[in-house]
Amino acid sequence: MNETIPKSRTQLKKEAMALQRIGERLVALSDEQLQRMDLPQMLMAAIEAIRGMTSRGARRRQFQYIGTIMRAVDIEPIEQALLEIEQGAYSQAQAFHQLESWRDRLVAGDDGLMQEILNTYPQADRQRLGQLVRSARKKTGGKPAPKSQRNLFRYLKDLTES
Repeated sequence: MNETIPKSRTQLKKEAMALQRIGERLVALSDEQLQRMDLPQMLMAAIEAIRGMTSRGARRRQFQYIGTIMRAVDIEPIEQALLEIEQGAYSQAQAFHQLESWRDRLVAGDDGLMQEILNTYPQADRQRLGQLVRSARKKTGGKPAPKSQRNLFRYLKDLTES
């Protein structure tokens, strides 16, 4: 009485489309990221082949082929690696936005933030940070100096990475 019910055509199509979407995410990765994932050689060859294709139809067929190859591959480690890569990119973007916010607030005159940064990062040079902030606050022709703001951003980035 323990008979398994075969999957419906709709279910099979949904699974095939899900594998194709994972294939699309893999194609969007850099070569370095793909190398770290340790994918089967056949899948790597299919991914490399699609990168040179410009025809919509050819790309669609190649994505279907990638989906077919992925049916024989354990998908769980691939999905986990994709999730880690995407989360890493998200956290990098968050850190970048935080640094931009700090720079903008310092240029706007938030001296409390400067003290907070100095307390959080004891290796920070108070004199250098103050000099960069003053330089970034100067206006040339009614506009803030972009080079000085970039220098301040780089200094903040170096602080947080060290």
